[in-house]
Amino acid sequence: MADKSDTEKAREILAGYRASIDNIDAALVHMLAERFRCTKAVGHLKATHDLPPADPVREERQIARLRQLAVDAHLDPDFAEKFLNFIIREVIRHHEMIARENGAGEPVPVPERTAETNNPDQ
Repeated sequence: MADKSDTEKAREILAGYRASIDNIDAALVHMLAERFRCTKAVGHLKATHDLPPADPVREERQIARLRQLAVDAHLDPDFAEKFLNFIIREVIRHHEMIARENGAGEPVPVPERTAETNNPDQ
């Protein structure tokens, strides 16, 4: 049998990378599902004890922590922050819905965060 062409070898390598990417995507979905299961429980706990849906101090600490993790992992920290801000907004939205379902009044909206407002060094 003849040697595989460079293109065929490249296609095999590409298929291997894509299989790994597919596995990572599946893991991300499962990890996000678990994260939201936990944050839903937090939302119920907050609503039960009349705690606010958002915790800006914790969020700022988490953003700083995630930015450092991103730097350590050679990932763009701005991207990591945008990703976490997206998740935080969704969690707060869930907490606000849970609070309303538990008879709380309309929560005060939390302003959106940007890389500029979260990074005082810029």
